[in-house]
Amino acid sequence: MRHVIALDVGGTGMKAALVGDDGALLHRARRATGRERGPDAVVAEILDFAAGLRAYGVERYGEAAAAAGIAVPGIVDEERGVAAYAANLGWRDVPLRALLAERLGMPVALGHDVRTGGLAEGRIGAGRGADRFLFVPLGTGIAGAIGLDGRVEAGAHGFAGEIGHIVVRPGGTPCPCGQHGCLERYASASAVSEAWADAAGDPEADAADCAEAVASGDPNAVRVWQDAVDALADGLVTALTLLDPRTLIIGGGLAEAGEVLFQPLRTAVRKRVTFQKLPAIVPAALGDTAGCLGAGLLARDLLNHTDRTEVTP
Repeated sequence: MRHVIALDVGGTGMKAALVGDDGALLHRARRATGRERGPDAVVAEILDFAAGLRAYGVERYGEAAAAAGIAVPGIVDEERGVAAYAANLGWRDVPLRALLAERLGMPVALGHDVRTGGLAEGRIGAGRGADRFLFVPLGTGIAGAIGLDGRVEAGAHGFAGEIGHIVVRPGGTPCPCGQHGCLERYASASAVSEAWADAAGDPEADAADCAEAVASGDPNAVRVWQDAVDALADGLVTALTLLDPRTLIIGGGLAEAGEVLFQPLRTAVRKRVTFQKLPAIVPAALGDTAGCLGAGLLARDLLNHTDRTEVTP
């Protein structure tokens, strides 16, 4: 059975799968990155994990995977196949595509984790059928993936979609990026957790606790939540003014609040648009499997491109 290796590398853990030609997840596995041992150890773990997946495919299906796709965080030079920088993994300028291709003996595609997850959401998840979409996961920070006709735009320098660093509150809270008032300092899951912990007087309180308190009608929670929703709506309206997406897909931990988030968010965005067309605002469908599924799509795209090249006269 022809299949590909899909690997999604996070800050502390990795998720992987063998994916069939029909998109089915044939085998799943998880492994720690080993980042506490340094960046070289992380690279070694990735290579070993991928090699183990290749060996499993040979044993189970009688042949090695035809290609591999890997999604990594940080700054990614997809054209050169280089993991340029990731603060949480400590690496710089790692030629990951070449290292994996040499270890596995197969073609490898390298992608940015959020853009790769967005690719999956756009093709087989909440954005299926939309020719233009914007995928925005609300987690520790806020990123974005701009979907155009079945692909995701990386930008001229690999920074396309960084919606979390749109300034929504000029002169506001400092951001590690060097600016003040960035969207992710107000509307990420970590920002809501920080604001609610302060408002509740409980350092252990987090965004999920805030959402529960909102659902029960706690006025302090409603105030904290609405502040985040308003900031998010400001950032999203800026993005949709520039990009005019047909579908706006919201994912990440904060989206797990469901309609506690989506009902006020749709209202806030609707109030802010004037001439713009209001996109459908929907929750992500693939959860934490999006990155892995997207990595599989990268690998299959690589094979499809090779197949087309081989038959071209």
